[in-house]
Amino acid sequence: MKKRTTRSVLLASVMGLTLALSACGGSDEPADDAAGGDEATTEEATEEEATTEAEETTEEAPAVEEPFGAACSAIPADGEGSSAGMADDPVATAASNNPVLSTLVAAVTAAELGDTLNTTDNLTVFAPSNDAFAAVDPAALETLLLPENKDQLAAILAFHVIPMRLAPDELAGTFPTVNGAEITIEGSGENFTTNVGGTAQGTVVCGNVQTANATVYIIDTVMMP
Repeated sequence: MKKRTTRSVLLASVMGLTLALSACGGSDEPADDAAGGDEATTEEATEEEATTEAEETTEEAPAVEEPFGAACSAIPADGEGSSAGMADDPVATAASNNPVLSTLVAAVTAAELGDTLNTTDNLTVFAPSNDAFAAVDPAALETLLLPENKDQLAAILAFHVIPMRLAPDELAGTFPTVNGAEITIEGSGENFTTNVGGTAQGTVVCGNVQTANATVYIIDTVMMP
């Protein structure tokens, strides 16, 4: 009888220990699941935050405005005379590297305005193209380029310069020029014309060309104040 009681007690102890181990094993699995759930939730939250930050960064990045206009295709695609190359230099130097503006550069040199243009900050320059100068009477242009007519030439060129830097969305309006006379710019978007005293003087054929100290709008006419 005593042996049976002892055996029963041992069996009961073994069964109790087995149940206890089983209970411990069962409690571990939900804990793992809970931890896994927490990790998944944390990863999802991190991914959502990263996505939100990326979207905010994209929205806040300013749009890069490129030159516009049919005549921009005549500007070199690369090198110092390209729109990207011109952005590194002050305006007179930048223009000297652009073959589209070679006659203007000759006029600026004859008027001794190169240093002034290069060392003045925040300008808007209406730059007549070579075709614009070609439309001027050759004899009159030759006369203007003579040393004794330097002041007259300088006054004409100064009329093409506004002493503030204007982006395309700021361009429409009436502004004083370095010459002292006013110029009116009409239009919007990528279509602008210059107007002097109620008379149309020229059209922007390649606009928003950036240089280190000026924004350049190439025009198809040499304007007269």
